[in-house]
Amino acid sequence: MSADIVIKGGTVVDGTGAPGYRADVAITGERITGIGDNLTGTRELDASGQIVAPGFIDIHTHYDAQVFWDPALTPSCFHGVTTVVAGNCGFSIAPTRPEHRDLIARTLENVEDMNVASLAAGIPWDFETFPEYLASVRRRGTVLNYGAYVGHTALRLFVMGFDAYERAATAEEVESLCRVVGESMDAGACGIATTFAITHRGVDGLPVPSRHAELSEFEAMCRVLADKGKGVIEVTPGQQLSIAAIYDFQRRIGRPVTYTALLTFPGFRDHAELNVREWATGAEVWPQVSPRPLMFSMTMADPFTLNTSPVFAELMGRPRAERVAAYADQTWRDRALASLQPGVAMAPRWHTYTVMESATRPELEGRMVEDLAGEWSCSPLDVVCRIAVDDALETRVRSTVANDDMDGIDYLLNQEHCTLGLSDAGAHVSQLCDAPQATDLLGNWVRDRGALSVESAVRKLSGQQADIFGFADRGYLRSGAFADVAVFDLETVAPGPLRRVRDFPADADRLTADQPSGMVHVLVNGTPIQVDGHSMIEQVAAERRPGHVVSPA
Repeated sequence: MSADIVIKGGTVVDGTGAPGYRADVAITGERITGIGDNLTGTRELDASGQIVAPGFIDIHTHYDAQVFWDPALTPSCFHGVTTVVAGNCGFSIAPTRPEHRDLIARTLENVEDMNVASLAAGIPWDFETFPEYLASVRRRGTVLNYGAYVGHTALRLFVMGFDAYERAATAEEVESLCRVVGESMDAGACGIATTFAITHRGVDGLPVPSRHAELSEFEAMCRVLADKGKGVIEVTPGQQLSIAAIYDFQRRIGRPVTYTALLTFPGFRDHAELNVREWATGAEVWPQVSPRPLMFSMTMADPFTLNTSPVFAELMGRPRAERVAAYADQTWRDRALASLQPGVAMAPRWHTYTVMESATRPELEGRMVEDLAGEWSCSPLDVVCRIAVDDALETRVRSTVANDDMDGIDYLLNQEHCTLGLSDAGAHVSQLCDAPQATDLLGNWVRDRGALSVESAVRKLSGQQADIFGFADRGYLRSGAFADVAVFDLETVAPGPLRRVRDFPADADRLTADQPSGMVHVLVNGTPIQVDGHSMIEQVAAERRPGHVVSPA
């Protein structure tokens, strides 16, 4: 019997980690109907000399809002990604009561660099509960498969109002939180996500609501997942739940736990070795690793990586004139610099700071801040603040925050129970774009560096992620599985350039990576969204959105 589509003549790397083999892949409707030789179909896609892999699964995104105005979830769709998981770090946009919509938006503005005007213009707000949110996504449709955690911060605001920003929950409120988690899981949530990290500050620089929770509160909600026998727990570790404590926590709950991101923590090799030992005793914890250096391009109007300082945090939510006055004040700068010394969370690595954009001092663009500090006989912070005052805060600087230890990345990529994560696609869109995680892994780490085999890389991008989440019939190329397929040329695959565009609601700008090389064909549930290297995203988004809302089996 002839199939609808046959992908001909490629090397099948099926997501299991097994060696690739030459075969055709037949697809009828949404499913793979055969893998073998000399298969025939109504339409043929040539894969000669290419790798035919399962579509990639990105488990750490923040597309919770963007899904409504950009159902293709760009730029992830250009890089072979066919399934995403949103709601990470506890920052889902549901459940949300009408009176808290601005509060959620202002929280996302500070923790994930989302534009408040874009959120107001782009979110339809035809939902309050998490089940209603997923129903709204389903009605509109998506090009990629879409899953989401229910977020701890949103849950606390829904149950406790602004008190969530101030205190622990009462016993009655914990019961309500657990009830809402249960309803969310029944509707298809992928699990529950939280953050306890001091880097996450929300409205007016306040610690986000999940940071006010006692561990017993979070554990009670996670037990709902245990009772239902499904779902993943995502954690950004901090005071209430350290990396070392995660393992006993996971054993108590019995559901998989994943945390981000291992190389950003001091002593990452010790943590990796701890993970190996704990897996040997039955724990199931998946540290995430990214193959890309964590680089921020930020304006001094909203210097995300410096806001971990309590002195900078005081300026969050304040009028711009107050920030300009602070930057101009040597006493304030001295106080801020003292709060940013090595040893504090996300302490600035001044040797990585570069001036990217300056309207009043264009001759400084491309200069290293430390070099300027030497020439001006002042501190690096003095340099960026002085230029920012001249530029009315629009100075843009670039810095590397973490994840630039190439030997460390190599080591972690080869850890069996480290998984890929922290693309952060959909977040910090004006400051970074790490959505090309998959093409970076394949081009830089598989082909160029030889750090791991293509079979191992594809497994980490697909089958392993599907196994962690329990996404039935995804992540593998086999008969009966959903036809999520990525075909790429290993000799040329690469993430391509970043560019700044202005295509978000309310005329907001962002960084994107929409021109990778080496991605040949991409199919979502049997529908081609890229053919012969040419994107069909606009047509597919307008005519038929093949993505499913995915949830754990």
